[in-house]
Amino acid sequence: MELRTLGKNQVSALGLGCMGMSDLYGPADETESIATIHAALDAGVTLLDTGDFYGMGHNELLIAKALEGRERPQISVKFGALRDPAGAWLGYDGRPAAVKNFLAHSLRRLRADHVDVYRIARVDPAVPIEETVGAIAELVSAGYVRHIGLSEAGADTIRRAHAVHPIADLQIEYSLLSRGGEDEILPACRELGIGITAYGVLSRGLLSGHWSPARELAPGDFRSVSPRFTGANLSHNLALTEALRDLAGARGVTVAQLAIAWVLSRGADIVPLIGARTRERLAEALGALDLALTPADLAAVEAAVPAGAAAGSRYGEAQMAHLDSEH
Repeated sequence: MELRTLGKNQVSALGLGCMGMSDLYGPADETESIATIHAALDAGVTLLDTGDFYGMGHNELLIAKALEGRERPQISVKFGALRDPAGAWLGYDGRPAAVKNFLAHSLRRLRADHVDVYRIARVDPAVPIEETVGAIAELVSAGYVRHIGLSEAGADTIRRAHAVHPIADLQIEYSLLSRGGEDEILPACRELGIGITAYGVLSRGLLSGHWSPARELAPGDFRSVSPRFTGANLSHNLALTEALRDLAGARGVTVAQLAIAWVLSRGADIVPLIGARTRERLAEALGALDLALTPADLAAVEAAVPAGAAAGSRYGEAQMAHLDSEH
């Protein structure tokens, strides 16, 4: 497995995003989820990404169960999202006391004495980022956190946070359909030596090559209300995927592998997070590591799916309002 460096943190070229094993994509099979984590580790994946609010602790407990008797990989944890018992979103809490309280719960669920990367899921507009990052810095000094990350932060926020403590990586949605961070955010990160963990590299399944307009979504799958998956937007976005299918076929790879390889090609400081929930999808994603895209390939891909080609925002209006990266 190729290794990449995020700040001063070295991890595998692909990470495994575990959210869908617990939340937001409908029911998941726990046995298959654990088998998928095991398969990822066996393939050399050294980074698991989770959030303490994925299933309200379920995802961390699942990871702990999967890691029983195994060498521990790096674990990146997002915190701060507030939800009610029905799963509704109530905002974010980046107060220093809350930061430390969230981590105490995560360490207990993960059965760990530290987390490798800790980051607030969304910048709390009511708390200066300096205070949130300063609290995590205290946890670094105490040995409970190894590296500090950010998530969906804008360029100014990134600079302010990095002035308090070195930031290892920014987590942001980045795919052929989500390139909004290229103008200001990626350059700011590169200026400061901050890496990128890219989530949504298959745009929640739109770029997987497996999505059908007739697909019925399970209860609890947030894509049922996602703008990119509704009405004419879905038809438009799937047409972009079909354009990629021809290019992928010419290279003897799948659409998903081509889309992941494109993200990998954007820089050695970018680590795609693969949201596979099954061993089959994981194996397909890992195949992207063997695909070296030529300049001609890249030109053809970007001609098929130019920047800004997606129809619909990546979240609904209320969720978009929480994205510091979009302001």
